[in-house]
Amino acid sequence: MFEGEFLNGERWNGRGKEYYEDNKLMFEGEYLNGIRNWKGKEYYEDGKLMFEGEYSNGIRNGKGKEYDNYGKVSFEGQFLNGIRNGKGK
Repeated sequence: MFEGEFLNGERWNGRGKEYYEDNKLMFEGEYLNGIRNWKGKEYYEDGKLMFEGEYSNGIRNGKGKEYDNYGKVSFEGQFLNGIRNGKGK
């Protein structure tokens, strides 16, 4: 399920939220032409934060932080095409 801006029945530009089938938050952030772009946050199905950072064309690109199931940062650094790439710790 998606909550946000629509144009002609399709996801559009601006802030929005995606939900798992059980209505728990999956993603909240910014969209361009219906695709995740700029900043956003992804969540595990139990509601804990999984990732926060930058997106481009729907995938992780730029600075970001990954979190483990206990809420601790497991990686902080650069992403390219959805994978860790560049400086990080």
